[in-house]
This record gives sequence, structure tokens and C-alpha cells, in this order.
Amino acid sequence: MTKKSSSWMDFVPVTFVTLLFISQIIVGTYLLSNVSQIQILAYVGVGLYVFSGIFFGGLPVIEFRRKGRVRKGKSYIHTTELVDTGIYSIVRHPQYVTFMLWAIAGLLLFQHWIIILLGVPIIPLTYIDLIRADKDAVEKFGDEYRAYMKNVPRANFLLGIILLLRHRKSEPKAEE
Repeated sequence: MTKKSSSWMDFVPVTFVTLLFISQIIVGTYLLSNVSQIQILAYVGVGLYVFSGIFFGGLPVIEFRRKGRVRKGKSYIHTTELVDTGIYSIVRHPQYVTFMLWAIAGLLLFQHWIIILLGVPIIPLTYIDLIRADKDAVEKFGDEYRAYMKNVPRANFLLGIILLLRHRKSEPKAEE
């Protein structure tokens, strides 16, 4: 398979996501730090930052390094084998899920209309980039990735957990 060359348009969504996310943090931290907020929502926001960063942001690095056959000296994203275990058995693009959850965490933490304007577009822009990531993975892994797409949701981790539990429940148990 020949890899298509990327155009500048491929980088527009991720560039805007990055700028919006950074703006959300800067505005929330430096300009809105004295704005009153509902404390429990702020705590949930902080928890969501930490949880999603570790679970959806960190676990993929470990899983790709363990199972993706990354060549020595290469970044973990340069897998040579499709990874469909661990976090990748729940959702196809966990690190993109991190950005969507961080946008929501920012809304909960900073609780201001400016943060909403900055945070809400992150979700659809990230999803646009997810579609491109699936196309790239189909180019790289072909039919194996197409089959994977049928079994594991793109970004809906709640559905992914349900499907994984159903699959495990329906597997025949080994005789003792």
C-alpha cells in the first residue's frame, strides 16, 4: 500500500483543537481564576483531567510500546502491528478521547461562557480528526483494521466497555 501524502488541510482540525485547548487553560487559569464557581463541578473537572490523562492518554503509550512492534528509536505512534488489546479493545482512538474529555473537564473546572466558547468546538474538531485517523489506519493495516473497526467504537468508550463485557461474557469458559 502506498501512503498518500498529507496536505495542510489534514492539520487544520488538530491545530484548532490545540489552540482552543491551550486558550481554554490560559483564559481559565489567568483571567477567570477569581470567578465564583460550583465547587463540586470544579473538583469533578480536575478529576476528569487526571483520570482521562492517565487512562486514555497514558495507557495507549504503554500498549503501543508492548504490542505495536515499534522500531527501536521510533516514537510509540509508529506501530508496525495493529494493537487491539488493552485500552484499544475498548476504543480505537483513546488519546483523541482524552482531548474531548479535557474540553469537558475545562468546562466543569472554569464554569464560564468564554470557556464554553473555547471548549465546545474541540469535540467536533477532534471527531473530524478521528475520521482522518481511521482512514490513515485503513491505509496502513487494510482489512485487519476494517475488521477491528466493526468490533471497537471509534471514540465511544462507554459503548466499548459494554461491547467488551458482552464479548467476554459470551466466550466459552475453559474446563478446569
